[in-house]
Amino acid sequence: MRGSLGGKIGEKIGEGAAADIHAWAPGEVVKLFKAHVSRRLSWHEARMTDAVFRAGGPAPEVLGTVTVEGRFGIVLPRLDGPTLLHLSRTGAMTPRETGAIVASLCLAVHQTPPPPDVVSLHELMDSLLRSSSRTLAAPIDAGVRALIERLQPGDGLCHVDPHPGNVIMTAAGPRLVDWTWAVRAPAALDLGCCHVMLSEFAPAQVADPERPRAVNAAVQAEYARLSGRSPEALTAAQEAWLPIACAFYLLLRVFPARDRWLIERVEEAVRDLAFT
Repeated sequence: MRGSLGGKIGEKIGEGAAADIHAWAPGEVVKLFKAHVSRRLSWHEARMTDAVFRAGGPAPEVLGTVTVEGRFGIVLPRLDGPTLLHLSRTGAMTPRETGAIVASLCLAVHQTPPPPDVVSLHELMDSLLRSSSRTLAAPIDAGVRALIERLQPGDGLCHVDPHPGNVIMTAAGPRLVDWTWAVRAPAALDLGCCHVMLSEFAPAQVADPERPRAVNAAVQAEYARLSGRSPEALTAAQEAWLPIACAFYLLLRVFPARDRWLIERVEEAVRDLAFT
């Protein structure tokens, strides 16, 4: 990953909660973080993206970092194409096709050797628990930490937020973006996060709530097929990690309307832990 690069900010071609995407040099874009995003977090995303790319994972190459009018930016190759979410919502892709693409990208992530620079799940959750404006009650905070210890995360690579909105459908094939939360953890955590996003968050935001649920079912079924695991074993592993996925999304305030449901899932897991 090089330092600041020559280029000039051009038209805005995309926008998210944390950053704007602008044209930069020919064939390049700059992901320019918004003022409320800390420099530490935006730099962390640059490091994680670069580490996964260099390890051979399905992340875009980080061409450099820049500062534009006081805002930190990551220079990346321009990925031309619609998001998988757009194709799914317009009906251009069926739920089965959409889920198969997400599953194949997840498997590619999980088959990538985890780079040493990628943080462990213990480190990530400790950082979120300490710095989040969403302070959990002390027993829940302690319970989440105890759950992680009991589950023994292992040392695989996870994206942590794999869903159709983070997939760009380029002419060269699908590409997975937004690697801020890349972490060393088991595949079941990624599948649990995907389940929460598509089964709990997305249905409340679309006209056809059954579509994202069908996409999630396709993700789980196709991942089981590709990985050679039985659907039952995969479901059991994912279920164990769902409370951690819920705690992750709760701390990030991804969808506040579902906070109560997330808290209840975490509290239930913590209570069960106390009685075992």
